[in-house]
Amino acid sequence: MLTPEQRAIVKSTVPLLETGGEALTTHFYRILLAEHPEVRPFFNQAHQANGDQPRALANGVLMYARNIDRLEQLGGLVNQIIHKHVSLQIEPAHYPVVGSCLLRAIREVLGAEIATDAVIAAWAAAYQQLADILIVAEEKIYAEVAAAPGGWRGTRPFCVVRKEAESAEITSFYLEPQDGGALVSFQPGQFIGLRLVVNGQEIRRNYSLSAAPNGSDYRISVKREPGGVASGYLHDQLHEGDVLELAPPAGEFVLADSDKPLVLISGGVGITPTLAMLDAALRGTRPVHFIHFARNRSAHAFRAAIEARQARHAQLKRFYVYDEHAGEAQAPHAIGLRSSAQLAEWLPASRDVDAYFLGPKPFMRRVKKQLRELGVPESQTRFEFFGPASALE
Repeated sequence: MLTPEQRAIVKSTVPLLETGGEALTTHFYRILLAEHPEVRPFFNQAHQANGDQPRALANGVLMYARNIDRLEQLGGLVNQIIHKHVSLQIEPAHYPVVGSCLLRAIREVLGAEIATDAVIAAWAAAYQQLADILIVAEEKIYAEVAAAPGGWRGTRPFCVVRKEAESAEITSFYLEPQDGGALVSFQPGQFIGLRLVVNGQEIRRNYSLSAAPNGSDYRISVKREPGGVASGYLHDQLHEGDVLELAPPAGEFVLADSDKPLVLISGGVGITPTLAMLDAALRGTRPVHFIHFARNRSAHAFRAAIEARQARHAQLKRFYVYDEHAGEAQAPHAIGLRSSAQLAEWLPASRDVDAYFLGPKPFMRRVKKQLRELGVPESQTRFEFFGPASALE
């Protein structure tokens, strides 16, 4: 239990985290990955190389320190971390490993004169408080999913029953339980975790479920990333008939029940969870505005599938924007970045909508700003960007 004195110490470290938090977390990861090979499978090396992982952890630690007296302010971030951990199958035994490396990094980066025994003790208590919150919440989800019809705990073998190219970069994988048993349902927008062994090394990743629940299979649609170990393996070495180990669905970026017009905006491979949301929404009568940004025609996945849905569903309107267009027969609705005024043409006349958007960070920042300028209430927007949400990712 954190004492009032320890809370005060943690809050007093906020200025240090604001100026040197990324250096601290970079050192933390260096220690953790060098000395604890058992946790390496949970980390995406690309996020390490480009600095996203240390940056995400530094921001998370800073937010925690700032809100140590009012943890309810962290609700969205904590929920995102919990679901990411569940999809990767993080267990209570992982937390002491992370905690000891974090405390050691604080001492070694800040120095013993600043990171005194009292500071280390305060952060040890603060870390344990957060770990306890996450462990309890994660166990609740593990237990609920295992008890649900078709649910399971840990990983379960699934067969690749179909593999289909969706664009020059994105391939879909249709996965059925190897045991032929029931399949737990999920909420549109959620993702699943994969346990892979590539060149003798275990790695874990999560991928959005790109089709609405159907009770028989799951579909993921994976973009080939330059130098991506997991995506390269899935594209080049995984074939129909092969087996994958899957963790159950998780994620809190999900389509909520509503009668309001639905706006789905995606950039690049961000289209994948919006497809599941789209299919679920089209089972009803609410208007749907589907807006997708792609680099060009060859990189645009699922265009034919969206066109087919529009032909069957009068309530669906779809718009495409390409960075470049080489004069192909299937032209986009626009080329290049769209202004707020231009985006307004594609939204419902009323701004009383539910808007979901996701994609790369620069894209996300622009869309969020534009929706705000267009008068879409922030309380009715939900978004998710690609990148790590926590230390163990």
